[in-house]
Amino acid sequence: MRIVLPYGRSGLEVEIPGDRIEKVLRMRPPRPIADVRGAVAAALENPTGSPPLGELARGKRTACVAVCDITRPVPNRLLLPPIIEAIESAGVPRSGITILIATGLHRPNEGEELLTLVGQEMVERYRVMNHVARDSASHVYLGVAPAGTPAWVDRRFVEADLRVAIGFIEPHFMAGFSGGRKVVCPGLCSVETIRVFHGRRMLDHPLSREGVLEGNPVHEEALAIAKMAKVSFTVNVALDEAKQIVGIFAGALEESHREGVEFVRCYASDAPPRAADVVVTTAGGYPLDATFYQAIKGATAAVPAVKSGGTILLVAECSEGLGSPEFRRLLHDYPAAGDFAAAIARDDFFVMDQWEYQKLLHALGRARVMLVSDRLVHEKGLTLPVPVYARFADALGAALLAHGAQSRVVVIPAGPYVLVSGPDAVPEPCPRT
Repeated sequence: MRIVLPYGRSGLEVEIPGDRIEKVLRMRPPRPIADVRGAVAAALENPTGSPPLGELARGKRTACVAVCDITRPVPNRLLLPPIIEAIESAGVPRSGITILIATGLHRPNEGEELLTLVGQEMVERYRVMNHVARDSASHVYLGVAPAGTPAWVDRRFVEADLRVAIGFIEPHFMAGFSGGRKVVCPGLCSVETIRVFHGRRMLDHPLSREGVLEGNPVHEEALAIAKMAKVSFTVNVALDEAKQIVGIFAGALEESHREGVEFVRCYASDAPPRAADVVVTTAGGYPLDATFYQAIKGATAAVPAVKSGGTILLVAECSEGLGSPEFRRLLHDYPAAGDFAAAIARDDFFVMDQWEYQKLLHALGRARVMLVSDRLVHEKGLTLPVPVYARFADALGAALLAHGAQSRVVVIPAGPYVLVSGPDAVPEPCPRT
């Protein structure tokens, strides 16, 4: 069977023996929205749990609109024009509007990348700025969140009269689902906040995983901090495998996000008939598979589909390499997963970006992970806790050989965008598909 897997910007066609494939897990989304601008405008006028955006903006002198950075496939260029138009039409002067890129601890988005992210019109007409987590002076202290996280949030957002967050909702490997509150925390938070929010104990909680909101400490702490920042309005979208918009959810922070979560939970859920020996997964292509750091989400999403002692075959281009300098040093210092597991168990241990390696440990505790990347395999001095293959056929051959002639394969082309349920789970019918 030939399957095209998302890989970088172009995809990768692979071949898997058809008699080995147990199931291909996929989303079941509705058709893409044809008139996105019209649909966004309608959502702003008829939001969930909130007055219309224009009504909220009336009488305000400043507005800050927070958007996800380049690592997330949010179609900001389509969403921003009607949102900004609604704010400006309500009387907020153009000089008082700031578009703030919620980078979290990621690098800033500048130059051509910035134009790609928000569009030339936004760059030319409005103030577009990057959040900088390491600049303590640019944050406001809002107090301590319920789980003990000190809440330092970008003052450009906190001090604006109107505070709008734009994101998209997908299964998330620690927060249950992305979107909504996560644009603020960790997106607009300082390094002091993030180091506690992404700390070992928070991520080790059994409910800090895909698909779970109730009792998930990561979700609950992010929501608490977003409420402390007094988010005025949110706009979240749902995307299909081609990253086209299939749902728009606007309104109050918590209510509209939950509406979107239930929509995504319905169409993104799928289940294998049984746990597989080998799971072929991806990071969903660009932008998530641009670094190994982000691509790990594809491996963690596959855990419910693989048997204990099985193999997860992660296909990710990693065109920008491993990730941040801190993450690279972490992998260099702890190339063996066991050594890192021992180090992170110490209360005095903390390295920036350790949380992604910590989540990889969770996957490695269930199965072997193999990486297919024709970019990383040629990188000099590479140190990784997983083997790297240049060719998919070689990696698959090694995995099938390890598990024997009767080994079974599950394929998850969209990787972390699919919410994998346990074997034999029956997805509920989606009324809007």
